Amino acid sequence: MLNATGQAQHLLLLGGTSEIGLGIISEFLENGPAKVSLAARADSPRITDAVESLKAQGADVEVIDFDATDFKSHPAVIDKAFERGDVDVAVVAFGTLGDQEELWQDQAKAVESAQINYTAPVSVGVLLGKKFKAQGHGTIVAMSSVAGMRVRRSNFVYGASKAGTDGFYVNLNEALRGSGANVLVVRPGQVRTKMSADAGEAPLTVDVDDVAEATVKAVLEGKDSIFVHPLFQYVSLAFKFIPQTIFRRLPF
Repeated sequence: MLNATGQAQHLLLLGGTSEIGLGIISEFLENGPAKVSLAARADSPRITDAVESLKAQGADVEVIDFDATDFKSHPAVIDKAFERGDVDVAVVAFGTLGDQEELWQDQAKAVESAQINYTAPVSVGVLLGKKFKAQGHGTIVAMSSVAGMRVRRSNFVYGASKAGTDGFYVNLNEALRGSGANVLVVRPGQVRTKMSADAGEAPLTVDVDDVAEATVKAVLEGKDSIFVHPLFQYVSLAFKFIPQTIFRRLPF
């Protein structure tokens, strides 16, 4: 279990090469060494660097081969992670952005995007929920997005998936209430990563370190959800009350 300073015994990252996910794991390791299970494609060209970076912080790292869209393999992936003992924090941090104009006009690519960004998080979320309920402690961290708070025309395939993912994990937390385990939903807004490099700088963009620090702090405080940039809480609330006839005219 996490101690008062945030030191963990076992951390699980689903999306083991995610810049944001690795940033969160690294932030936890600042509080002390831990076992780290990285669930990622075993042949990912970035996995070696991820392992070496975490080992340099004192982590005992194991890589578990994980394909987000191979749903039948997910139970074995989660079981494999828990073979190393109870998991204090599991971070669900995989996803794709893609060409948003292409996605809504290409059926196969739209389905693939939805499977990665929504179906797969639900799949692993159900499995994690059962494990965390049984162990009676720990936090599932779900990387959501401000894009899911009010889905915009400019990225509605991605945004719709994130809206579904957000709703699932908010209510997984309700389902786990009283079990000793909980869920933290993290809504970063745009983050400066390789995935968003071609999207341009958006208002209220944050860095990976900002997300990592805010997430670890929220886990330690037992929060249910956070907007990494605090202004997004008010922006998202305002968006909900703007009529679609006006919303469609906004320049984003």
